[in-house]
Amino acid sequence: MLDMDGTVLDLAFDNFMWLHHVPEQFAEARGMATDEARRHLYAKFEEMLGRLEWYCLDHWSEFLGLDVARLHREQHHRIGYLPGAEDFLQRVARHELRLLLVTNSHLEVLEIKHEATGIKAHFDGIHSSHEFGAPKESQEFWHALREAEGFDPATTLFVDDTRRVLDSAAKFGIEQLVEVSRPDTSEPERDRGEYAAVEGLKDLL
Repeated sequence: MLDMDGTVLDLAFDNFMWLHHVPEQFAEARGMATDEARRHLYAKFEEMLGRLEWYCLDHWSEFLGLDVARLHREQHHRIGYLPGAEDFLQRVARHELRLLLVTNSHLEVLEIKHEATGIKAHFDGIHSSHEFGAPKESQEFWHALREAEGFDPATTLFVDDTRRVLDSAAKFGIEQLVEVSRPDTSEPERDRGEYAAVEGLKDLL
């Protein structure tokens, strides 16, 4: 099981969108200074972190008064795989393993990213938290995913870049957990924590 943003795809796109582009567009629409808009939105982002609404384009479009999907599409050229990730997917496909994409991404964002990268073609199954009405940070998500896929937590490998998600997976009983320590190629590698860590999927080959 692989996360999408920051595990397969470069998180640099998402960080650019939410830390720079969206606040700039919000400031322009509201006639605010960009720094003021950033302070306002960053506080809201922090408040919503880990909740399903945090990952929902419809929520943010309504809150911001912006067409957030359109903003994503306008910047689609920034979407790309992390180094070695596509090669990893191609190599895994040669083995008798069921490969799942397990993401908190809103379905419309997933479609935009598929249009840019063809990511969906690499997976045997794709599950978004929006399908289950609960984020990966919650136990409800993992129970719903096991109901859908019937996987064995003892023989499943799950790779993600977010520790609170890995914590949730660990609590559910998934035994093989790997953290991606450089999810954003525009940033240095993160400090490694308690989970087995790789800079990127290429290091699992």
